[in-house]
Amino acid sequence: MKKFLFIDLDDTLFQTRAKCSEADHLLPAATLRDGTANSFSTARQRALLEWMSHNATLIPTTARDIESFGRVNLSFNSYSILNFGGLVLKPGGGLDEHWQAQMAAEMAKKQAGLEEVIGLIDAYCRAHELPNRGRLISDAGIPFFALLKDPDKNLERLSLIEQAVLAPWLNTPGCDYVLHSNGNNLALMPKSLDKSRAVEYVSGLLRAEHGEIITLGMGDSRSDAAFMALCDYAIIPRASQLARAQAELLGAGLSSSRLSTGSRLLP
Repeated sequence: MKKFLFIDLDDTLFQTRAKCSEADHLLPAATLRDGTANSFSTARQRALLEWMSHNATLIPTTARDIESFGRVNLSFNSYSILNFGGLVLKPGGGLDEHWQAQMAAEMAKKQAGLEEVIGLIDAYCRAHELPNRGRLISDAGIPFFALLKDPDKNLERLSLIEQAVLAPWLNTPGCDYVLHSNGNNLALMPKSLDKSRAVEYVSGLLRAEHGEIITLGMGDSRSDAAFMALCDYAIIPRASQLARAQAELLGAGLSSSRLSTGSRLLP
């Protein structure tokens, strides 16, 4: 039975230098547009990647767009899921036209909402003399989500904007968007933009081709939990956002009988 690992990239297979120690035996894993290395893998991550690659087919499942995915110094030979599930690349790197057309139609209906919240963010930041500005993130001609970062990586400033602008907007009746927060990234996206939908779609393609398969999911953030729950097994990096969330559940005395049987979260 063939095995497929749907795997997040940033903070799972590699991370920025600031998140590493000098004892990690780092090697460049991804670059900036000018070719400067900005993400690095540790010896443990490389050993895991080698082990997994020999025993399963790896399917990147990432928030990266086509251009930034192309700057990852790793080789993959099957499907790839990009833009939080907004795009699917076929083996060989071409766009899956069926999925692209479906997402283009869905995201077109959500663009006005994204532009509205960006306008609210920018107006608040100008009024309070903050350097932050929202950006509409698009790829392959499709608008996917609104992104807010802080140029100084001031998380308190991001939290202020989240509470003053984003939380009230998200609580508006009928609002069909969700906020994903991880480090210096605040991504506000339509609820229909979800890695789990693309994982379900690609899994169906794989089953049509190979019959019964085994699926594994690996990711570091809360936004990865839904797609990992669709897989037969899930793997969580230690000290990640998702690992901390799991530890909080266990620390609260949540018994195994109350955990969802659909998600097998392994320490």
